[in-house]
Amino acid sequence: MTSIMTNASAMSALQTLRSINSDMESTQNRISSGYKVSSAADNSAYWSIATTMRSDNKALSTVSDALGLGAAKVDVAYTGMNSAIDVVSEIKAKLVAAREPGVDKTKINKELTELKNQLVSVSESASFSGENWLNNTSTAAAGTKNIVGGFNRDSSGL
Repeated sequence: MTSIMTNASAMSALQTLRSINSDMESTQNRISSGYKVSSAADNSAYWSIATTMRSDNKALSTVSDALGLGAAKVDVAYTGMNSAIDVVSEIKAKLVAAREPGVDKTKINKELTELKNQLVSVSESASFSGENWLNNTSTAAAGTKNIVGGFNRDSSGL
């Protein structure tokens, strides 16, 4: 009489079943987490590297967003500056015309006042995300603006 415990075929089948169950658990864990190494217990070195890379990826995504905002601020300031240059060119033309004899200087002065108001309007409206780079009323750090352009991580991971 043979026992199930001593049957070589049954032992081989049982070992195969255990291996399949173990592989299935590993596969289910990978599927549920979306990662090949989902915890430090799987492979601590790879898990540490993967965690750092995920963190860096999120940091780079944030930097990319900040660069987009910075580019938008620069675009608004650039457009405002071009509009201001056009208005200043018109002011220059009016001043040259005012030097000619026989022109109505009162009319030209009125037009110059309107152009000055237009220039102020351009500088005040060139604002994005609460920042106006053309209308700086502050005396501190005039002309200095910062845009996030990257991130640094030292050897300690910070």
